[in-house]
Amino acid sequence: MTTVNLDKTTTHDSEHDPRNDDILIYVNGELKHKGEAMVSVYDAGFMLGDGMWEGMRLYNGKWAFFDEHMDRMFNSLKAVSINLDMTPEDVLAILNETAEANGMVTDAHCRLMITRGKKAKPFQHPGLSKWGPTVVAILEHSKPVDRLQSAGIRLATVPQVRGLPMSQDAKFNSHSKLNCVIACIQAEQAGADEGLMLDPHGFVNTTNACNFFIVRRGEVWTSTGDYCMKGVTRQKVIDLCRDNGIPVFEKNYSLYEAYGADEAFLTGTFGAQTPVGEIDGKTIGTGDRPITKKIQALYKQAIADDIA
Repeated sequence: MTTVNLDKTTTHDSEHDPRNDDILIYVNGELKHKGEAMVSVYDAGFMLGDGMWEGMRLYNGKWAFFDEHMDRMFNSLKAVSINLDMTPEDVLAILNETAEANGMVTDAHCRLMITRGKKAKPFQHPGLSKWGPTVVAILEHSKPVDRLQSAGIRLATVPQVRGLPMSQDAKFNSHSKLNCVIACIQAEQAGADEGLMLDPHGFVNTTNACNFFIVRRGEVWTSTGDYCMKGVTRQKVIDLCRDNGIPVFEKNYSLYEAYGADEAFLTGTFGAQTPVGEIDGKTIGTGDRPITKKIQALYKQAIADDIA
């Protein structure tokens, strides 16, 4: 039997915080202790992976880039016909209530999950979800570990690819993450921390958990975005580069260019920008990452400006 090593390095590694043992979790209008926060086994999210989610971070009492996260979430819900009888303001009230109940002001991470809701019978048809969406917000005290900023994450190119939009559009931040889980397992079996996934045409796309960038000859490259989730942090990095004179390109490129990159990094709400140390056993650059460091500084300022 194949097992997964739970002690492996990931881009979501955080410092241990014992306060998370007793957090309160929002479940359909109630705050429940971590040990009692549950949804029905008939829930569409559990049964079918039928739902959408957002990851957000709390800085000094405010949720960074909240509007952008809500734009993506509500667009995704509309696209799959999940009718959430809430506004972004209602969601914000839920997050703030949960944060306050847990004594969280900064260095907190939220996973907001919206599913189609409990089903009348254990079958696929969405009409069987008769009682409206399930809404869950898990907030944890969460501060990324520092060690990845020096060594960087190790990637392995995996056989699992990001699919075509007509199969399951990767732009959905959906509960259905089996393809990403498979990619993560393949990377672990190759001795890496995370899987580098290609698009259906063989071009470099994204990892199983984050968006992916390289730096070559002073230029920042990322995928076209046609086959990956267009992350909020991904777009912020692109915008910051454009606004600060750093050449940035959304384009097709191959592993050949990735292996020869001067720098590489991942983007995501949790880790912001996480350096990549190697791809398929090949060291990326010299370990000196001036452009990545500049982008990290610009991003920290962008957060400060957004929550001001």
